[in-house]
Amino acid sequence: MRYNNQLIESQFNNVRILLIGDVILDHYLNGKVDRISPEAPVPVVLHESEDFRLGGAANVALNIKAMGGTPFLFSVIGNDSHGAQLMDLLKENNIDNSYLIEENNRKTSRKTRILSKNHHLLRYDHESTATIDSKTEQQLFISIQNVIESQSIDVIVFQDYNKGVLSSSLIKKVISLAQNLNIKTLADPKKSNFLSYIGIDYFKPNLREINEALNLSIPENNPDLKSLNLAALKINQALGNKCTLITLGAKGMYFQNSRNAEIVPTKVRQVADVCGAGDTVISVLALGVAAEMNSKDLIRLSNIAGGLVCGKVGVVPVDKQLLFKEFNC
Repeated sequence: MRYNNQLIESQFNNVRILLIGDVILDHYLNGKVDRISPEAPVPVVLHESEDFRLGGAANVALNIKAMGGTPFLFSVIGNDSHGAQLMDLLKENNIDNSYLIEENNRKTSRKTRILSKNHHLLRYDHESTATIDSKTEQQLFISIQNVIESQSIDVIVFQDYNKGVLSSSLIKKVISLAQNLNIKTLADPKKSNFLSYIGIDYFKPNLREINEALNLSIPENNPDLKSLNLAALKINQALGNKCTLITLGAKGMYFQNSRNAEIVPTKVRQVADVCGAGDTVISVLALGVAAEMNSKDLIRLSNIAGGLVCGKVGVVPVDKQLLFKEFNC
């Protein structure tokens, strides 16, 4: 099926997505390397530039916004300078930051990447990974309830980075609320809460997370359909989900529902950086689910979106015009 770009763009413009997960401040230090330190066998980086970007669930919100949708972002940050900077970045990108909660004694997640000529040399993380306390969780859930009651939410997305915002009990309560109101749900899980998403509609792990969580050894360089079908069966038995999607990197994406199971290949590309590709994929999936795109075209659109951002260095939102141009080729 060949889509009319203006039609699907207008459908995406009407989508309202409630997004819950870990937000991250992505920090990039760029410099020049022309010598090795006399103090240790490490490169000396001469500073050239510095950049801050939205990461984690905040990058998902940015991608939803870039595609024309409206994100309602729920997360927890620390009462610190990194949290303030992240709030400012959200505001600069016209993303509502009023649903982020500050928790005392918590560090806002920040990933500092040191690069030279677009090559990663080092990543330095500054964060808290403890689960949010019960008081913060209740405050977050009440806020989520209020938005669902006052806004016409099409889809709820759980974006987990194992930083503590998504507890098992919060996941359970939000999914139950969504089921009662017939709101579709999607999850991009991590190992800690992998099997907590009972009743989720769309479950989108990557292959590494599948192997870790289910104690499997599906080869990442050459996954076969039979092994992926077995993994999907285990997930279905544990979660009762309607659809399993497994991102396979350069191999594309595995898709399984009650009627079909297949590996949908992606276009071979020059990869500059895989950071943020999963965020982009879940963003486009959520928009497409809300717009009721058919499954095959939705997977293809999501594959293209993930591939496009892999061609850029650092975490960046997908370019909507390039995405639809390639999609309709």
